[in-house]
Amino acid sequence: MSALSDEALCGAFLAGDATAFGQLFERHRGLVFSLMRRYTVSAEDAADLTQQAFLRALEASRRVFARFTPTTPTPFRSWLVRVALNLAKNHARQGLRWRPVLVESVTDDVAADMSEGADASLERTQQGQRVRQAVLALPRRQREVLTLRVDGGLPFKDIAQTLGITENNAKVQFHHAVKRLKADVAGETQ
Repeated sequence: MSALSDEALCGAFLAGDATAFGQLFERHRGLVFSLMRRYTVSAEDAADLTQQAFLRALEASRRVFARFTPTTPTPFRSWLVRVALNLAKNHARQGLRWRPVLVESVTDDVAADMSEGADASLERTQQGQRVRQAVLALPRRQREVLTLRVDGGLPFKDIAQTLGITENNAKVQFHHAVKRLKADVAGETQ
């Protein structure tokens, strides 16, 4: 069954084969996790959001997939990425309101400070914060294209389909995002 296309697996799932959705999960779990990781503080949060994205996809799949016919196949990957991005954005918005700090992360930071030196650890932390803030400061469309390209590893054609834009527009948005990130991060370090 692993040789089947996403469209064939969607059809099998609609026909009652529950293992088909499991196959789709295994096939796309890494992509969704890497997208979620951009919007979360910890890998555990990203894993939780990945599961939530697939649960939402499972709940909505019969309704969504039923709209497609054999001549217009289900764009499962694009649809799943859209579900994941919406969930990730909601999570990021909530994260701006509440800043939880895990005890483990504080003790990990202290251990890292002791092993690599406080200056190096501080510089690494600050650099990560600068990049994260620069990405969050990007216009919405540039941030989405950058995330899908860098974290998701999607080709521009898939990014365009997922976001409902042209492939050329996706390339332009990515170019501007990278250019702006370079300028923002370089400007803050000087």
